[in-house]
Amino acid sequence: MSIRSALSCTVAAAALVGGSAAASTINQSTSWTINRSGATSTYRVVAYGDSIYAGYNGDLFSVGKRSAPLVDGEYLSTKWSSNIEVIRRTKSGAKADDIYNNKIVSERSYMQASNTRAVTFEMCGNDYLQARSAFTDQTGTCDYSGLDSALAACTTYTEKAMQAINQYATTAKVKVVSTIYYPGFNADNVLTGCTDSTTGTKINKRTKFIPYLAKSNWRTCNLAEKYGFKCADSFAEFMAADYDSNGDGEIDRDALRYRSGETEAAYVTRITSTLLGTLRDANTHFANSSTSYDYIQSDDTHPSYYSSSTIGLNWFTGNGSGSGAPEYSNTQIVNGQNPQWNKWGHEKMGWTISTFDPAAP
Repeated sequence: MSIRSALSCTVAAAALVGGSAAASTINQSTSWTINRSGATSTYRVVAYGDSIYAGYNGDLFSVGKRSAPLVDGEYLSTKWSSNIEVIRRTKSGAKADDIYNNKIVSERSYMQASNTRAVTFEMCGNDYLQARSAFTDQTGTCDYSGLDSALAACTTYTEKAMQAINQYATTAKVKVVSTIYYPGFNADNVLTGCTDSTTGTKINKRTKFIPYLAKSNWRTCNLAEKYGFKCADSFAEFMAADYDSNGDGEIDRDALRYRSGETEAAYVTRITSTLLGTLRDANTHFANSSTSYDYIQSDDTHPSYYSSSTIGLNWFTGNGSGSGAPEYSNTQIVNGQNPQWNKWGHEKMGWTISTFDPAAP
């Protein structure tokens, strides 16, 4: 095994958060400019987050090119007839406090550029994944304090992130936060190794976790309204079908979305009870009753890609850059959707972000 391969396996295993609780993190940041023929202006999209926005693809020294921020950038390039510089300042394996302190605040200069027009972030996935891993390893009496702490940390740092972005991104026309989907939805449909102190029995892991994600996502979207952000409901887009599967008159993903003015308790009830039967593992996202697509990579954690193209990263800095023409021509984007918009995890997430983009820069 080469030194590069050995390092890649070691660090990637440490940074990946699907199994045992991870403490290691790795910077994976990129700059990619979408060059549109005839464009005379260049505007910037800045994305802060963890391995999702980074475009994690299992490799330490490269990331997927078409992660959600770049997909959004391409839609913007079409809408504005301009070049779009997509800046991803991300750290794989990082929890919310790390992303807030060491990316959003420490690397604020990226969103302070005068050509910045859009800023987006996601930040809580590793808080919950690590809390889930620690909880899964429990025996004896169940201790829920780790799950409670993850929810509290996510709430705190999501608000801090919005406050900081409002302070620093003074030229941004749109600011978007993405909610959390549920990786391992099917895998978690098992009993815990510990027993609940009240019932004295083992509990279903998925049943325990869903209310935490629901509370977290409600708080994220509620804070977005408070601070002038848009909320891209990736939970609804990943976990429910693109058609009406239960005959209630609404497309499943639309029925599942956050609703302005709804209380946290009402939202949690809607997600965990009323519409629970419409939730599906994102590995089989149904576009219609007979066609499904896999939104999750083989690690059962990260979003899938339409394209295998990657951006190489520097061994020491974790940075990468490049440029190229848009993947799709204007005529291929119909009603704000490219031909792959709902077939892959990153394409769906990027499209969801793009629905909030203004008509002009």
